[in-house]
Amino acid sequence: MPSESEVIEILSADEVRRTLTRIASQIIERAGDRLEAIALLGIFTRGVPLAELLAHQIEVLEGVRLPVGHLDITFYRDDLDQIDLRSPEKTEIPVDLSGKIAVLVDDVIYKGRTVRAALNAVSEYGRPSSIWLAVLVDRGHREVPIHPDFVGKSLPTAREERVKVYLHAEDGRDSVELIKP
Repeated sequence: MPSESEVIEILSADEVRRTLTRIASQIIERAGDRLEAIALLGIFTRGVPLAELLAHQIEVLEGVRLPVGHLDITFYRDDLDQIDLRSPEKTEIPVDLSGKIAVLVDDVIYKGRTVRAALNAVSEYGRPSSIWLAVLVDRGHREVPIHPDFVGKSLPTAREERVKVYLHAEDGRDSVELIKP
């Protein structure tokens, strides 16, 4: 009989909201007078609603609506044989990224392979002046030398543990959970 997993809530709905407000503020501060040069690019699946939430919060704080793109990196991955595959989504980038600041947005960074694939995908949509990375949770264990610019929560984990992000747009609720086997 398999043992049950232990589930620990890491971020509540209110904490997710406050964390996204902090990340939006950090993006605004770092952009300075180049805020309107930013394009937010959500990585499917949960990076997409996160990018939309960040764009909304930046608009609330600064009155500027940033373009939001949706990036599917499935065919850019080098580890397709090691991950669960899903049906590819349509990549939609609403602006030419040349000369822009592209902010990749994802829910969790772990090994870094998703972000490496996203960097390859972005190159097909122009040549940004900079590429920044914003993640809700950084759980460590990198296999490639990638470090996020904006982190909501650093959460050292064991390799066998999982982090599950729930977002209202996808799941009907906002929270982050750590699942221990």
